[in-house]
Amino acid sequence: MNIEIITQPLHLTIYGYSGVALNKDYAGMAFQLMDRMWKTIHENEIKNKGLNIWVYEADHKVFAGVELMEDLQNVLGLESKHLILTKYASYKHIGSYKLIKQAGLKMTAELKGQGYTTILPYVEIYGHWTNDEAKLETELLMSLQ
Repeated sequence: MNIEIITQPLHLTIYGYSGVALNKDYAGMAFQLMDRMWKTIHENEIKNKGLNIWVYEADHKVFAGVELMEDLQNVLGLESKHLILTKYASYKHIGSYKLIKQAGLKMTAELKGQGYTTILPYVEIYGHWTNDEAKLETELLMSLQ
């Protein structure tokens, strides 16, 4: 597993919707939020970078969003979230979305074995869609203490 430790801050501003993952159904909640966000984006022809970004936070909170082409405020009810990751681990998962949870668990274990402590938020940035599951790319970003 090729994990990169990054100490240069990452600033990320995304627009979308937040919710709480009932019964720890993080993916289910994130999909609901993502579908709602894309509906708003498409109906209002909001220019965006096209990558789904899911943020997992304390208290089972989930945020599904996208970066916009320009920073807008109060975009038709979309919530905004500005993240600053000061120290984090990055891993590019290539393959089926079904294997992301397993990749995240393996990443956490490897980081722990290297003496790192992961903290929230945890971020998944989904690459552009392809029908070939073997070519799907998802960047996993784990904040480090």
